[in-house]
Amino acid sequence: MTNQMPFSLSLAVLAFMMTVIWGGPLLRILRYFKVGKIIRVEEPGIHMVKMGTPTMGGVMFIAPVLLLTLLLNASSVFGVTGIGRSIVIPLLVMTAYAGLGAVDDWEGIRGARKGEGMRSRTKFIIQVVLALAVAYSLRYLLQAPGLYLPGIPVEIDLGFWYIPIAALVIVSMANAVNFTDGLDGLAGLISATAFVAYGGIALMQGQVYVARFCFIMVGALFGFLWFNVHPAQLIMGDTGSQALGATLTVIALMTGQWGVLPVIAIIPLSEMISVVIQILYFRATKGRRFFKMAPIHLHFELLGWSETQVVQRFWLIGLLAAMVGVGLAMV
Repeated sequence: MTNQMPFSLSLAVLAFMMTVIWGGPLLRILRYFKVGKIIRVEEPGIHMVKMGTPTMGGVMFIAPVLLLTLLLNASSVFGVTGIGRSIVIPLLVMTAYAGLGAVDDWEGIRGARKGEGMRSRTKFIIQVVLALAVAYSLRYLLQAPGLYLPGIPVEIDLGFWYIPIAALVIVSMANAVNFTDGLDGLAGLISATAFVAYGGIALMQGQVYVARFCFIMVGALFGFLWFNVHPAQLIMGDTGSQALGATLTVIALMTGQWGVLPVIAIIPLSEMISVVIQILYFRATKGRRFFKMAPIHLHFELLGWSETQVVQRFWLIGLLAAMVGVGLAMV
């Protein structure tokens, strides 16, 4: 692990520099084409200042991750092993879900459903189809491990059930991170912390290439956060959030340590659960609300927390949860 850490961290620094360097030109492109965020009427009034902020910003960190990973693969021609073939699936997942998110973002900006994006049912069906294909590939092409749980020293073989369960987790996390993407810097910080955690887990398991990919993602996310912290110059949109959630889950599945994913990703999980609770309670009580607004970060804003307070406190919880998750993975 100690031998691999310097190179992994160097990749993170390189990804950060690449993202920051091309971030400025990307911002100018997005502003030129007026790819701006549309604020929902029911959101807190303080969010109106975000109206028109360039969205689809996920491209900012996805492009450097793709480029750097492909360059490392190409380096194998010269006898330098940078990234192994096992990273092909996470790359494809990141690209596929980013593409789906980009279509959703564009539909919401310029499409027939301006302000709303793709129909939820259509988007969900595509997410499920992609997730099932990914789960099958992980199980039968990559021979990914089953499930490891804290305190249980053996791998749990789920058999056929691996595919539907893994697909469910992929879709759930893709939407969970999407719900988290509502405040400046929140989704980026939480996702970067989770990727650091799984990068460490991968190193401890000897999955060097998976760890390198994680740290490349972390560096690129830090570069994105350079432009996304409050007040944000751009927003990642579904282009970034769906890709992050799905890719993080695939990494967790590849390590077999997806049993601790609910701990490491406790903030996105809480955001998603808050939406589910709000919907079910609203229907059961015929119009009453359990939270002031969902996802839950909006609830705390309406309680009087500033945007930066919500982001910083949620990140502190996410950081502590990630540390606990890594500890549990070592048990």
